[in-house]
Amino acid sequence: MPMEKIIALTINGQREEGAFPPHRTLLEALRGLGHVDVKSGCEKGDCGACAVLVDGVAIDSCLTLAWTVEGQEITTVSGLGDLAEPHPLQAAFADSGGVQCGYCTPGMIIAAKALIDRNPEPSEDDIRLDLSGNLCRCTGYTKIFEAVRTAATTMRAHGGKA
Repeated sequence: MPMEKIIALTINGQREEGAFPPHRTLLEALRGLGHVDVKSGCEKGDCGACAVLVDGVAIDSCLTLAWTVEGQEITTVSGLGDLAEPHPLQAAFADSGGVQCGYCTPGMIIAAKALIDRNPEPSEDDIRLDLSGNLCRCTGYTKIFEAVRTAATTMRAHGGKA
């Protein structure tokens, strides 16, 4: 068995530590630390369910070794907002019906957040391209794209802050 090493991760603004072998993925580490909002889908980078932000960039946590992001800011979907104060993307997904089974939703919201942060006024093509790495088996994407457009408009109206 490979030796475990203590890894310190900053997740949703909080420093957390865990002992992991060097081959442990960020997905496995996050879930092991209790962050079950990060979904385990394909575990090979095809579905986007495990997407998180690392220093503001959306990545598939199943393809990233945990130790490689030590010292960087990791944001999961629960780090964006909560039931009392949802992020505009979380609210828009709920309001538009962009959530059905909900399994893909965390990854979709993370991908959309990275897009809107980089491009506050995304076109339909921008949204389709940036969310193309995220698979949904329930919605047909129309309501998801609508949610992203709505959230982008809301975020622009609040000066890009969310």
